[in-house]
Amino acid sequence: MLLQELVARAARLHSGRAAVRFHERAGKPPACRTYAAVLELALELTAFLQKHCDHQGKREIGLYCSPGVNLPSWILGLRCLLAQAAVGTCGCCRSHLSIQDSLQRQTACTERRILQVPAAYSPIDPDAPPAVSTYFMKKSNLQYILVENDKVNKFRMSHAGCFSHNSSAIEHIGLTLFQMSSSNTDFSSEVDNIESKCEPSKAVDNSQPGYTVCPEQTEVKSSEVGYMDAGQKGTLAYVLHTSGTTGIPKIVRVPHKCIVPNIQHLKSIFEITQDDVLFLASPLTFDPSVVELFMALTSGASILIVPNTIKMMPVELSAALFHHHHVTVLQATPTLLRRFGAHIIKSRVLSANTSLRVLALGGEAFPVLSLLKSWKHKENKTSIFNLYGITEVSSWATCYKIPEEVFSADFRTDFPVPLGSPLLGTKLEVRDANGSAVLEGEGQIFIGGEERICFLDDEITVPLGTMRETGDFVRVKNAKLFFLGRKDNQIKRHGKRFNIEYLQQVAEDLCQVESCAVTWYQQEKLTLFVLPKDDFEEGETLKELQKHLPAYAVPDEIVVIKALPLTSHGKVDISELNKIYQSHLNSRRRDSKLSGAEELWERLLYLWKSALSLPCDSTGISKDAVFLYSGGDSLKALRFYEEIEMLVGKAVPGLLEVILSHSIEEVYRHILKMLFPDEEQLMNPDNVVKRKLRGNSEEEFLGKYIKLASERDLEIASGFIPFIALNRGNHFFPRNFTRSSMQPKNTVRVGVEPLQQPSFLHSKVSGAMKSHVRGSELENRTLTLENKANKNDHSSVQQIRAECSHSSVAEVALCVRWKSNTRKCVDASPLVIIPAKEEVSASVYVGSHSHAMQAIDLELGEIKWEKTLGDRIESSACVSKCGNFIVVGCYDGLVYVLQSRDGEIHWTFATEDTVKSSAVVDPSSGLVYIGSHDQHVYALDIYEKLCIWKLHCEGGAVFSSPCLSSFPHHLYVATLGGLFLAVNPVMGTKIWKSNLGKPLFSSPHCNENYVCVGCVDGNLYCYTHSGEKC
Repeated sequence: MLLQELVARAARLHSGRAAVRFHERAGKPPACRTYAAVLELALELTAFLQKHCDHQGKREIGLYCSPGVNLPSWILGLRCLLAQAAVGTCGCCRSHLSIQDSLQRQTACTERRILQVPAAYSPIDPDAPPAVSTYFMKKSNLQYILVENDKVNKFRMSHAGCFSHNSSAIEHIGLTLFQMSSSNTDFSSEVDNIESKCEPSKAVDNSQPGYTVCPEQTEVKSSEVGYMDAGQKGTLAYVLHTSGTTGIPKIVRVPHKCIVPNIQHLKSIFEITQDDVLFLASPLTFDPSVVELFMALTSGASILIVPNTIKMMPVELSAALFHHHHVTVLQATPTLLRRFGAHIIKSRVLSANTSLRVLALGGEAFPVLSLLKSWKHKENKTSIFNLYGITEVSSWATCYKIPEEVFSADFRTDFPVPLGSPLLGTKLEVRDANGSAVLEGEGQIFIGGEERICFLDDEITVPLGTMRETGDFVRVKNAKLFFLGRKDNQIKRHGKRFNIEYLQQVAEDLCQVESCAVTWYQQEKLTLFVLPKDDFEEGETLKELQKHLPAYAVPDEIVVIKALPLTSHGKVDISELNKIYQSHLNSRRRDSKLSGAEELWERLLYLWKSALSLPCDSTGISKDAVFLYSGGDSLKALRFYEEIEMLVGKAVPGLLEVILSHSIEEVYRHILKMLFPDEEQLMNPDNVVKRKLRGNSEEEFLGKYIKLASERDLEIASGFIPFIALNRGNHFFPRNFTRSSMQPKNTVRVGVEPLQQPSFLHSKVSGAMKSHVRGSELENRTLTLENKANKNDHSSVQQIRAECSHSSVAEVALCVRWKSNTRKCVDASPLVIIPAKEEVSASVYVGSHSHAMQAIDLELGEIKWEKTLGDRIESSACVSKCGNFIVVGCYDGLVYVLQSRDGEIHWTFATEDTVKSSAVVDPSSGLVYIGSHDQHVYALDIYEKLCIWKLHCEGGAVFSSPCLSSFPHHLYVATLGGLFLAVNPVMGTKIWKSNLGKPLFSSPHCNENYVCVGCVDGNLYCYTHSGEKC
């Protein structure tokens, strides 16, 4: 059964009733349309489109408009659209009889016509960024767009060159038809730009069997093989796209068979009748709007529509809904409800005499029951429901009615709200990380059903019974599902994993908090945004949170805001919250400039009290007070440390250790030494003046290179810039050294393995090492050990070890020199490049999941440059033969060749899948070898920008790094298919192969006799260079 058929039947029964009410603004009478008028206008639009559209192939038409009184007619006009040759316009639709006289013939005609072949409507938000709209129109393959007349200029400006204007506008209907231009190069480039900025959406697993959670049972079910075809005439009802907050927006094509059972079942649950008034709360681009619209129009009820500007004004909106139009059914996100504010919710929405019969909340985590109870008047009779679903299986999947006794005075409200029972035709499965069904415990929820199927992106056919991954985690207890939070909202903090929505629920339960939201800012700061009540006090709120939350879930900061920013779908806009927090940080930085030592002490005392939750007006903090003995712990110390760094505007090395083990006075002096060294000396005349080595001295304080006299005679061949590279596996990759720099005198023997080091490397010893020991004593001992190592005999090695073990001066300890924020997980190993020339600083190159590749000064920890690539980086970088380029693979399938000096892209080479493999460089030819998940290994000439050869690795992705042997000249490659290959690096041909039968994640390593590789079966395999297994 089709949606428009259900509407036509309702129109026949309720032709004279108001189908649509449009409340434009206060003081202006609302515009209304009866069911008969709505269908009459819809059929005029249908006839127009039949005349002007060629409907061969795709039968989807875009609708670029804002909510208005004609909106249902526009949607139904598209829904009633049929092929031009199918049937003509009948006489009753062309007549000029009155609506009352022709109504029976017209609605009967409508029923006959809508049983033909309809078009799917595709709503396009005029307020969305043009790039997003362009992406949606292109990916949906729309040939025609209907544009609201007063939006025509905006549409032309936003999408210039994409569409041609059709002069046959329909003025009295209020729409203009645009057709896609044949030349749309700019159109395609905008689409490519969107895709390059977003992560690819994760593929869903349709093959895993799971347990079906049904209303009364939990059992295993399977379905026979069958398919739903998007190309079949009359299949699709509408086309939407997801918000794209977790990646590229997905196109979702929704069949009638998927959405009609949803609407029919919810009509029954909510007991919708012709006397109801439903509010169109959701934007057209959000699939709950379909439920709101068609629950009303298929029941003879009225749908209330207001402009977007009214939706943003809580007082005006509440007056329109509950004073002027007496809305009886409201479906909304919890955030949209909270936007009314507690006063309006209590006095109008959930008051004793409200018109609201049904309040259905969905799209976000359900509010805590204690908060709802505080809003709901004890005489209020509104039924409240929890809805859950995903756009990929439009629209709702489950429904749960909150029992009325929950709101009684003596009923506990500290229990979680279940998701409820599956709606008609819907199947739910809960699976663990391995894909196994979960009967009790936690797992991810999957949604589907025999015909509860939508088509995502380019899908044409989908197997019946397909289950879609939701990214939402639930707990199964006694066959009930309890929402835990989104996979995207799970964070690991201080070694503990939890969902940030847990913090939000606890905060909302506090009496000082009106509403709130939580963000994990740059994966560093857990920030609670609070819309406060009148009695809000930040310190008291933090204390309350500490009572109810584990230490790892207590927010780093509370930020007070005036209103929660919302997306067009009525959900909290996380990106806007992050912008608010960034502005907050910038403001604090501007206000935190310290004038001197006295102000530093005052601000430090304030932060100390704040971190320990002491009253701000408390006095008497002893200068000998130690943080951990004053009520602090390691997590509070970390927050205190971060607040100090924010105050001074820079990193303070060693500060955390001082906080944990020394007094507040020592913390103060530690900071003072870095910020105001001169002032610190004046205030502490008895202190030993810190040694400062500047200018032409042989040493420089903290991190400048120490040049040893014995190495000053290093000579470099003219025209070369020598460097050494340390990359994955601690390999030394020396380039362009003279023979004198590689003499045996520079070889330190440890056991039997010689480690050859270029002579200039000895000159680059950090000055920080000597700041902890007595000046020349360590230097003399170091030189002594180095000279003894030149004897190249085993006894001298043992002597060295003995002397080192008895040395009380050169104690070895690790400390953090600096840290650089990559913003997300770092899986890649850093590449270190140390130039021979001391005037050129050494650099560290590393990429992360944030898509950013960074070059960092090795000594200072300062970022030299940062380049954002197309996706996450797990590949470790390598340096080219000449040293001018950095080569790194990326999740977007590209191999990037970046200029080492500034990060600019020299060349990109496209493989056909993710590149996690790390490249290796042939020091003789300069060729770069790298693997890809497309099951190939490549030889690249980065200077000529050519692929010299590529080799298919017989069914296995190349995850690990290739290994290059000079003698013999072999390239070794390991695959996830279990194949171990020896390849000719010049020709790209296979020399030998060995199939180990299990995935090889390990990177091969070799010496002059053997090559080894590790396997997931727990074994290390060793081969000769001729392929014989040892």
